[in-house]
Amino acid sequence: MSEPRDYLEMSFRSIECFTNDGKLCANELAEILAIAERDGEIDQNEIRVLRNIISRVKPEEVDDAMKKQLEIVFEKINKE
Repeated sequence: MSEPRDYLEMSFRSIECFTNDGKLCANELAEILAIAERDGEIDQNEIRVLRNIISRVKPEEVDDAMKKQLEIVFEKINKE
């Protein structure tokens, strides 16, 4: 069985999001999380990519929707 490559798709998707307008919105983060979850589990490569993406979000870009989405992501990646 080959290694899942969803983390690569997540990385490319995040690059598209950040280069589009320079920031990531809650809906875009939700779409990236959905890529990680589509096989039923979030593996270590996907967790690493999610943490890297989150580290690039600037505090001034965090609105209520992004805060809620970040909480969802943190809950999912910290229980793995």
